[in-house]
Amino acid sequence: MPDRIPTADDSARNRTPLVFGGIPEAEGWALAPITPRDRVHFRVDHELPLDEFRRELPDGVTVSYDEGDGLYRVDGACGSAAVLADWIRAWCSGRGVTTIGLRAETGVRRRTPRDLPPDFLADLCRHYGPVSLKRLQRNMSTIRLHLPDPDDLGQQVFEWVLKAVAQYDETKSVPFGAFLATQLSKWVHDLGRNAHGRTAADTEHKQQKAIAAFMAEHQRRPSEKELAAYMGQSIATLRRNSQTVATLNGLRNLQSLDGAPEATEILLPDSAEAPDEIMGEAEQTLLSHALTAACAPDPDARRDQRAGQPNVLGWATWYLTTWGGQTKTQLSADLNTSVRNMNVYADRVEKALKHRLAELADQ
Repeated sequence: MPDRIPTADDSARNRTPLVFGGIPEAEGWALAPITPRDRVHFRVDHELPLDEFRRELPDGVTVSYDEGDGLYRVDGACGSAAVLADWIRAWCSGRGVTTIGLRAETGVRRRTPRDLPPDFLADLCRHYGPVSLKRLQRNMSTIRLHLPDPDDLGQQVFEWVLKAVAQYDETKSVPFGAFLATQLSKWVHDLGRNAHGRTAADTEHKQQKAIAAFMAEHQRRPSEKELAAYMGQSIATLRRNSQTVATLNGLRNLQSLDGAPEATEILLPDSAEAPDEIMGEAEQTLLSHALTAACAPDPDARRDQRAGQPNVLGWATWYLTTWGGQTKTQLSADLNTSVRNMNVYADRVEKALKHRLAELADQ
């Protein structure tokens, strides 16, 4: 009788178990099993003072904030979802903040990475960090747009590994490495969402994916009509979405946002000698300069953080509504994003702009 041909399942069964910090991987997860908790998700019309919010949360309750989505997640013990939701509404209302899309969720399964044995967690990160970098090679052109510094990329990868540790459910019989690989693909895409807004980034991703699939099938780029048919869209929709992508790509590549606006000297004429129209131009130049500085990346922030990216959507909202003569509703339609999303990014500009104008006024 001929020998049976080995299968992939055989290889998996015969693979030597990984050991981290002297503990087999499966045993390590069992030492800090993933547990259920209640969670409240919500957004707000203005960013919360997060430090104050954390200080005043009830005991045992934690909060995380996704800067890219503007989404707050408040976690508490099972059975506390309704109470937490009411507390959050009251806290925000008392500060003139309106909650958006607040919903309570029960039984959310998460673990806290620090509950794992320290040596186990350290070894696991040392193993899966390089594995993740190798897995991300196919996405490197996208990643370099947001994380050009190798040190920033390395740090981001380890943060993703920890994020996967927090979400990994060992009871699902899926190896951690396979779960991590799936999540990495999603989180790379989220880099664009965080920097430029979810809707525009999704639109760009869908178009690029469709073009790549068409080229693989036909060995040439599609025409506008072919691409519209391939994506199941009308030509009018495709053109509108293409304009969204082109507009945000142009804003993303603005050299003024990547430079050092503080190094540009602005000379204002003496008001006693300059006619009104010259002073008007000088005032607009001053405001434009302050706006660009307010939207530039924070040099002290990591590249993966929202503050470490040019705030192109905030810049577009302020510039095109202030000097371009467009309303937010019109701009929302042009950029294929929500007014709420524009307000989130514009609020960041407002805070930085007030600070910048105050500095210029003191000079």
